[in-house]
Amino acid sequence: MAATLETQRQTVRAQARWVHTSARKARLVTDLIRGRSVPEARTILAFSQRAAAKDVEKVLRSAVANAESRPDLLWNGDDLVVAAAYVDEGPTLKRWRARARGRVARIRKRTCHITVELAPRAPREAASRPEQKVAAEAAGASEAAKRDEAATESEE
Repeated sequence: MAATLETQRQTVRAQARWVHTSARKARLVTDLIRGRSVPEARTILAFSQRAAAKDVEKVLRSAVANAESRPDLLWNGDDLVVAAAYVDEGPTLKRWRARARGRVARIRKRTCHITVELAPRAPREAASRPEQKVAAEAAGASEAAKRDEAATESEE
């Protein structure tokens, strides 16, 4: 059996449990910030119209504080990325409301658990981008050279 070497990114996590919001509604907000940088995620949450955005923002702030307070990591909050953001269902409180003709209707007061994980920004590969740019410039230069040659030939 060959052992596989897995490089796991170190993450910092914060969680808010028993939040009085439906998990389905909170997932709409966490989908907006997943994979974004922390400053960008804060901006998105600040301008979001959804009520769950305030709860997610509190969890994000807590995760940043957790990352900055750990002495072994030395991470800056603005250099982090939302590696994972997910919402799990919590317990549902069941209540009853009186209805017509002596009947009752069940009211479900749903709760959720919001989790945000932060990781440092992945280092970008600087070598791949300039090669493409150089190749594009070379192609553009060769086309310009061909046009110049064609122009000089037509003048002769």
